[in-house]
Amino acid sequence: MKILKVVAIVLCAVCIASVAVAADTARVAKILEAQGTVEMKTGSGSWMPASVDMELKQGDTIRTKSNSFALLNVDGMAQTATVEVKQNSEMELAQLVADNKAMTQSTLLDLALGEVLIKAKKLHSEKSRFEVKTPTSIVGVRGTTFSVTVEAQAEGE
Repeated sequence: MKILKVVAIVLCAVCIASVAVAADTARVAKILEAQGTVEMKTGSGSWMPASVDMELKQGDTIRTKSNSFALLNVDGMAQTATVEVKQNSEMELAQLVADNKAMTQSTLLDLALGEVLIKAKKLHSEKSRFEVKTPTSIVGVRGTTFSVTVEAQAEGE
């Protein structure tokens, strides 16, 4: 009987936790254009060719080689932004979530190297976030067009 009570309590806890997590829904970034060598990887997987109409999810990374670029549409409750990943760049989609009940969304792009040009629409909620992280800073925006560049460190720095 004690075991049955413990199992019931654990199941209740799991149900409550899943309801809390269910408030956040995953969003995607879709590749609208790709030219040259554009690759992506999921989590700690290996690099593979990326192509137009491919959807990238939270935790995925995209990179471009020389003379290449990719244009992404980051969606949400409405199109949130377009992100042009310029040549010789690498960027992780670190956070792409929406809380449909609270009408908020959170976007965090982690630019490890290279340059991105972002055209972000005005956010619908004061609690929504659109941020770009670099090795030295985090930039938050409310709606604008801007570019972020991360240069490779020279040897010995």
